[in-house]
Amino acid sequence: MALPKAELHIHIEGTLEPELAFHLADRNGITLPHTHVQALRDAYSFTDLQSFLDLYYELMDVLRTEADFHDLAQAYLARAAAQGVRHAEIFFDPQAHTSRGIPLDTVIAGLTSALDTSQQRHNISTSLILCFLRDRPATEAMDTLMAARPHLDRISAVGLDSAEVGNPPEKFTEVFTAAAQLGLRRVAHAGEEGPASYIWQALNLLGAERIDHGIRCLDDPELVAHLAATQTPLTVCPFSNVRLRAVNTLAEHPLPALMEAGLLVTVNSDDPSYFGGYVHDNYLGLQEHLGLDTEQLRTLARNSFTASFLPTERRQALIAEVDAYTF
Repeated sequence: MALPKAELHIHIEGTLEPELAFHLADRNGITLPHTHVQALRDAYSFTDLQSFLDLYYELMDVLRTEADFHDLAQAYLARAAAQGVRHAEIFFDPQAHTSRGIPLDTVIAGLTSALDTSQQRHNISTSLILCFLRDRPATEAMDTLMAARPHLDRISAVGLDSAEVGNPPEKFTEVFTAAAQLGLRRVAHAGEEGPASYIWQALNLLGAERIDHGIRCLDDPELVAHLAATQTPLTVCPFSNVRLRAVNTLAEHPLPALMEAGLLVTVNSDDPSYFGGYVHDNYLGLQEHLGLDTEQLRTLARNSFTASFLPTERRQALIAEVDAYTF
């Protein structure tokens, strides 16, 4: 049994495995630009974030119906359970679907039909985080937030993702203010490819309670000190950082430096079907390439629950499971 953990940085669209992509394409009468599963896997070779996003959005075309989104979420939950995930706060990208003519109601109904049974079927509690695409207009993000209001009982937070460079968090200040007024928690991708200043913007302008990625904080000692003092969580994604060339190799990943600086670091899989491994695979990779010992892995798992939006009692119970775990 894998170490119990929460996953706080997981894009449900990024869990679309090639086999499921072909199955959904066949079900929906879509012809993929790849002839077979291995050809599609071979296409998962990226030079940067944008080259990944190009394929990522192309494959989303197979997601058309409630059943498609249900099957996508159900497949992730089954894999996550085998990886020791006990709680998942799952990103989804409404604009990537509504821009293709897929109603928001369809997306949310399909996802929640799987999430509603996740505790019973997989022993995983879940919540949804609605992400805005930062490379699209802020006005469109606001429209998306307003359209989501009937579903706020199913959405716990808003986030900010997609192409970071040239799309600073400050662009979305008004949208995040509106989300806060609606009672939603706030997280944001910052400091993956973008500079440390984007992390400051996410904190100070968006009111972000967690920073997704955040590895570029090490470029700014004052920011590191602030993150350590406030214990603002970072949802770090090692395999993703290597595959998208933000870090050259796993052995060079800055995670040990982040931990040594006293930051509240968590480990996550981001878009696992594209990046070569789910969350526990990331833990094992860090153990192999960075020499993390079992107590450091336990700390990362404990951090994942501490950084979650779970109620205090549930969070403490899951941390106790981590503390009791025998490697």
